[in-house]
Amino acid sequence: HVLSILDPVFPEPPAPHTFGDHPRLPPRFHPAIEHRERTIAPRINDVERLLPFGRGMTAAPAAKPYLLVHCHAGISRSTASTYLLLAQARPDLPAGDVLAAVRGIRPAAWPNIRLVGYGDELLGRDGALVAALRSHYRDALRRDPAFGELMRTAGRTREVLHGS
Repeated sequence: HVLSILDPVFPEPPAPHTFGDHPRLPPRFHPAIEHRERTIAPRINDVERLLPFGRGMTAAPAAKPYLLVHCHAGISRSTASTYLLLAQARPDLPAGDVLAAVRGIRPAAWPNIRLVGYGDELLGRDGALVAALRSHYRDALRRDPAFGELMRTAGRTREVLHGS
């Protein structure tokens, strides 16, 4: 399975097509957390498409399904999507444990709070997935304070404040 999260105008990468026949979901939105001029932020329908894609993967007859998740930088959209797919697959795990698993896969993770918020709602996690981001953002900002300024410049101040 391949989840290719691309900017709306980014050209289609050739690589996913070289893997042979496989299920692929190609949502297109920017890594924004708010709609702005010439910016398409994730919408709830993007997560409504993501979650069944994940259920289809775990229901596949393969003994061990594999998933490639990618976006442009591999920090925000892909890590938020991975977080939601793991939370869906493991409803028995607390949100913090699910997020720790994502950080184990991608230490530079900064999951998109908008995407996580929609998934939290659709998965019935009662705000736990978003709440777990607070300490994660705080730790990331402690490790790299300049990253917070980068996120502010990118219009993602709400995430920086969430980690304060």
